[in-house]
Amino acid sequence: MQQIGFIGLGRMGNPMASNLCKKGFDLLVYDVNPKALAAFEQPHSKAASSIADIARGCDVVITMLPGSAQVEAVVLGAEGLLAHGRAGQLILDMSTIDPNTTDLLAERASKKGLSVVDAPVGRLASHADRGESLFMVGASARDFERVLPLLQAMGTTIHHCGKVGTGMRTKLVNNYLAIVSCQLNAEALALSQRFGLDLEKTLEVINGTSAFNGQLRMNWSTKVLKGDISAGFTIDLAHKDLSLIMEAANQAKVPLPVAAATREMFSVARAGRYAQSDFSAMIDVLCDLAGIEKPRFAAPGAQSAAPKA
Repeated sequence: MQQIGFIGLGRMGNPMASNLCKKGFDLLVYDVNPKALAAFEQPHSKAASSIADIARGCDVVITMLPGSAQVEAVVLGAEGLLAHGRAGQLILDMSTIDPNTTDLLAERASKKGLSVVDAPVGRLASHADRGESLFMVGASARDFERVLPLLQAMGTTIHHCGKVGTGMRTKLVNNYLAIVSCQLNAEALALSQRFGLDLEKTLEVINGTSAFNGQLRMNWSTKVLKGDISAGFTIDLAHKDLSLIMEAANQAKVPLPVAAATREMFSVARAGRYAQSDFSAMIDVLCDLAGIEKPRFAAPGAQSAAPKA
């Protein structure tokens, strides 16, 4: 069995690495945060002392990092994967980054005989906990077959989108809809609160019409509407992704006026105390601004507030 390296043990990386260990893969793990590294205790895993350690000891290296700068440093840095790696290795990047960075990494790696696969993640952190993630994969046919068993250990839905870079570009399209939906949901539910509507009845109506959206039903109903705004995917990261989306769209000369307006609302949110909250907390941001009570499901057994006349 191949030795697998895993770099990045944050909210998404930790459960994914854990699922690989539980499926019997041997992992050498690393995180720049010593606490995250020390907290990762799984069978079939060993802590590495550096990125160079990972590069020298692994056949496939998985990266799950916050952004383009971190991925570029890990792969292209003086102590990075290419500097200490060898021909035949494969880098599987599951971060969400600038597609141009993905293209650059693939080009540089190819010159040294290494392969790059981009496989950004769909669905929520709770899905990652259960091994139910979705992956959008950009890879050659050969490299896709090589990483498929790893992806199957971490998720349930795997889409081979095309050549290297197509996974990342697909993720930006997906996240555009997901993040903008948060702003739309925030405005709609804030309006429902101002109207004095019953929250559960309003959601029942929305989820039964063409206004239905996955964020409102899958994420919000298990997070913010239950009073949980702990980070699954933070407002700060959502702002980062919107910036990536807008930059990619600008380069492609595709106007995204809704994205621009949404990013400004996320700019407001990340400037205050909600920056590290789950992106479903955009409803709390908007309600604070409008002076509206935050919408929450009634506690089990409690009576819902009657609609106001």
